[in-house]
Amino acid sequence: MNKQNQEPILDPNLPANPQPTPASGPPNPPENLPGSQPSGAPANAPPRDALLATKLYIPSARPAQGVVPRPRLLDRLSHGLASQLILVSAPAGFGKTTLLSEWLAVCGHPAAWLSLDAADNDPARFQRYLVAALQTVAPEIGGTAQELLRSPQSPPMELILTMLVNEICSLPDHLILVLDDYHTIEAAAVHNAMTFLLDNLPPRLHLVIATRGDPPLPLARWCSRSQLVEIRTDDLRFTPDESATFLNQVMGLSLSAQDITALESRTEGWIVGLQMAAISMQGRADATAFIRAFSGSHHCVLDYLVEEVLNRQPEDIQTFLLQTSILERLAGPSCDAVTGQTRSQAVLERLEEANLFLIPLDDERRSRRDGRSAVHPFQPGLSPRRPAARAGPVAASNRLPDRDRSLSHAAHAPERRHV
Repeated sequence: MNKQNQEPILDPNLPANPQPTPASGPPNPPENLPGSQPSGAPANAPPRDALLATKLYIPSARPAQGVVPRPRLLDRLSHGLASQLILVSAPAGFGKTTLLSEWLAVCGHPAAWLSLDAADNDPARFQRYLVAALQTVAPEIGGTAQELLRSPQSPPMELILTMLVNEICSLPDHLILVLDDYHTIEAAAVHNAMTFLLDNLPPRLHLVIATRGDPPLPLARWCSRSQLVEIRTDDLRFTPDESATFLNQVMGLSLSAQDITALESRTEGWIVGLQMAAISMQGRADATAFIRAFSGSHHCVLDYLVEEVLNRQPEDIQTFLLQTSILERLAGPSCDAVTGQTRSQAVLERLEEANLFLIPLDDERRSRRDGRSAVHPFQPGLSPRRPAARAGPVAASNRLPDRDRSLSHAAHAPERRHV
């Protein structure tokens, strides 16, 4: 998604216009100038409850030459419209947002998009953005809800959602609502509101949630009713054929089949890993030697994982990940031994739920291997050769040994399908 230097502001007091076609670009702006005031407002007053219009933009689908065809996933998404919820859950770098934007461009239904962030844990703000997103494709709904949300005392969330559900039921066409980056939501009030919405979802509304970790919603209940379709890490990995298309056609390399197989094996289909390897290989004469040496220690991989994964964790989780990185396998007792804690098993379960690149090694999840996780791509990267401060506030006291491990350590995550 391309952002301007100055992001446009959408005034919730003004109606939004519908998109001309799904995924064709940003929603049309309000009739008045962005951030304009209602009639009678002081000329120098800041916009009241102004919303960022860019949070409602569907990311532009890539040009044809920059897309790896993924018909198996596009078909699964389209079939998922028969269910209440499509859940796309995988760690960072597996192409969730790209897949959804490409699907919306061809699915044939109008779509509303909302990119969430931590500030949306405020229930009133979340509701304002939810209404604004729906109005990009159905401007005739949500007017009364907007008026209520502008009142000094916020109305109950169930009241706002009930009004929206009733109005959506009267729409002539089906529409899709995508909530991207749902992992940023932690507020119980917002989760409860989403549960209410899904339990009362009108037939013409199809909800898609993209997230790095499973949300605390009753997923098992909806799955038991055949109302949940899941696309997870193993689904999103590039297959060998997709890896070959990406490396040689999209990235413009000329790798041999043997080199492609070797790199796909080292990354295990992790899309960002393949992309970083391809960028690093451009202009190199000996691709085979580079692929042989490419691992989680590569600076591009390290920087991505530190910035996108490790630094986003609470300090206690950063400490746990760094302390346990010396272990080949993760299990509660061994983690307790190296951390001096007695709650490691609960932490491991928390990490698995958050999709932090952990993979269970047994059905009862008593043991987890750290080497195939983002827990320990930090192991090869956060070595004495790297500035410890880059790993966050806890790294200075937790310098790690240098290990040359496969990039596949960054590529695995637990599969938590609900059956």
